[in-house]
Amino acid sequence: MIENNPTSSDQERVANFKPRARLLLQLGDQLIKNESIALLELAKNAYDADASKVNIIMHHPDSVEDGCIEIEDDGFGMTADIVENVWLEPGSSYKQEQFEEHRFTPKFHRLPIGEKGIGRFGAHKLGYIIEMTTKKSDANEVYVRIDWTQFATHRYLEDIPIKITERRQPRYFTDGRTGTKIVIKSLRKVWERGMARNVIRAITSITSPFERIDSFRPILHIPDKPGWFDGIITWDRVCDYSLFQFDTTISGHSITDFSYKFTPWNTMTKLHERSISLSDPIVDNHLSITDDKDRPINLKDFKIGAIRFRGYIFDLDTFILKMGVSDKSGFKSYLKSNGGIRVFRDGLRVYDYGEPENDWLSLDYRRFQQPTKAISNNLIVGAVDLNRSESSDLEEKTNREGFIDNDAYNAFKNAILHVIGLIETLRQTDKKKMKEIYGPTTKSEPVMSLLGEAQRYVEEKVLDHEIKTQIKKYLVKIERDYKLVTDNLLKAAGTGLNMSVVIHEIEKIIFEVDKVLKAEKASERALKLVQHLSSLIDGYADLIRRSEQTNESVVNIINQAFFNTEYRLMTHNITSIKKYLERPEIKNLRCKVARNLLIGAVMNLIDNSIYWLDQKAFKKMESQESYSKKIFVDVVTDEHFAHIVVVDNGTGILLPTDDITEPFITGKKNGAGMGLGLHIASEILAAQGGKVSFPDRGDFDIPSEFEEGAKVVLSLRIK
Repeated sequence: MIENNPTSSDQERVANFKPRARLLLQLGDQLIKNESIALLELAKNAYDADASKVNIIMHHPDSVEDGCIEIEDDGFGMTADIVENVWLEPGSSYKQEQFEEHRFTPKFHRLPIGEKGIGRFGAHKLGYIIEMTTKKSDANEVYVRIDWTQFATHRYLEDIPIKITERRQPRYFTDGRTGTKIVIKSLRKVWERGMARNVIRAITSITSPFERIDSFRPILHIPDKPGWFDGIITWDRVCDYSLFQFDTTISGHSITDFSYKFTPWNTMTKLHERSISLSDPIVDNHLSITDDKDRPINLKDFKIGAIRFRGYIFDLDTFILKMGVSDKSGFKSYLKSNGGIRVFRDGLRVYDYGEPENDWLSLDYRRFQQPTKAISNNLIVGAVDLNRSESSDLEEKTNREGFIDNDAYNAFKNAILHVIGLIETLRQTDKKKMKEIYGPTTKSEPVMSLLGEAQRYVEEKVLDHEIKTQIKKYLVKIERDYKLVTDNLLKAAGTGLNMSVVIHEIEKIIFEVDKVLKAEKASERALKLVQHLSSLIDGYADLIRRSEQTNESVVNIINQAFFNTEYRLMTHNITSIKKYLERPEIKNLRCKVARNLLIGAVMNLIDNSIYWLDQKAFKKMESQESYSKKIFVDVVTDEHFAHIVVVDNGTGILLPTDDITEPFITGKKNGAGMGLGLHIASEILAAQGGKVSFPDRGDFDIPSEFEEGAKVVLSLRIK
């Protein structure tokens, strides 16, 4: 260690940090994730200002030159001194001090939600020019204009003077009104319909669907784009489709209040509503909060306070949806975008819990592990409510992406997961009853529903007791006999499906063998393919008997699949881009899998790509456009999975991804496919602890030329 002991010859001078002007631009870009969060931050500022409403109006959003965004609230406004010493001071501790001193707002008795002093950077995220007019009671109206482009051309912050104008005669907030109006001009990007719909979803979700804050209403208007919000399904419509509801309170080390309800639809005449309370034996067994390793948790060890957790749970099984949901596509789309569990403090949302990309409770992973029991994000709309003044140990990250991952947060998260486990246990009983009566085959739903309606009609309309008894007796017999027939047919169909799986794979290998025999005249390659055909048959026999798994190289499996299809790819002039070969970290990656079955799954994806690449090539040829057919393959790992990413630059997946893993569902024309390929891949992966998924744009690092093509991921469990 070198000590700094100045001598008489040393010279010292005092220096200061000199923040660059562009630092504010960088903060705006990096701390504010997207446009939705930018507007939410400005709306939260209105909440902190004791506003009852905040109107957001967008004019000409599809033009960066003419477009502007107005955000106006009726809060208590700011003085010139507050603007200069708080609003213009990044990272100001003003609201933090207000919270720590428990200084509540005078009108609605609120504690501040924002405390980092960065919310105003939301304005920079949206546009280059900001004009703010604000008026506090018994103070002058204040006007400020900021041109953010100056921060890129000047060297230091101190070089950019900000002019604050005080108006003794208010020009905007007249007649004694108070509040703040921000106008953002020179938009940073052109807004599209999808962006605006994402923002309206974010704005409407700023408050809990279970407990609206009547004293605070953010509203978004786009006057010159009246059709942009058409067809958006509202929460009021969707909640009627829930089948399970719960409401629970967690305090200290236990569940202190609890209710669960199973609420079958009117069409489910053979099912009855069921309610469970705190006194139920199953609930009683779950009262003490524990983590996934059964270790006790006590929220009183931290400043978290009582937690209220409420939710509606849905069922997306086809046989259920056909019994009561008319707009199935819109319903599924709503749950995909709005499903999940959100967190609220004093009724105002903590971002970004509950967003589609933030599986903060790993619900989808749990569902993957226990598909018949666990609840995924697209099956639940839930809200966790916290008291702002009691939950100070749950600290929000500066970038507004949830809480800091500390011990308090882990205790909070484990408490929520404990309750979810209890709900899943209770739900499983009711779901089983539903399936026994109204499922599982799509062929039985219309008949079962019709029989249910007939039984209800007889019960309500037939007055003669003897006749009613006889009719009900025959209806019960019809239902019993119908279920017996359909169950036997299902068993037979199941056997047939297994045979179809085997035939489907063998036909593909025989096709490859035929091509190689003709091209290479019974070479060593042909012998290897024949050997592979033999082992594949053994492999599918294993699948029927439960496949034997071995520790295999992921790279070798993919290479073998391409080896087996090499001649077809050459014949169809398809270029293979094997990104995984450039990754040294996955060279020795191994997973426990049934080797031959996984090779078959990858071959299925290649086979589908060949077909759809040819389809696109034909269309390009008709329009005389140049086009090169390509397949891109990569391997990406995370904590739990090795993801084999297979994409092409073809037509893309044309059918809903919710349907295409079902057997005999295909978009191929003229019997070109049996509709078994993706179903087989899905079954193979599921049997080995993996999954098949269809990623959205941005989920994986994929070259832009493949963005419009089919994207399929085979995820293998890493031990």
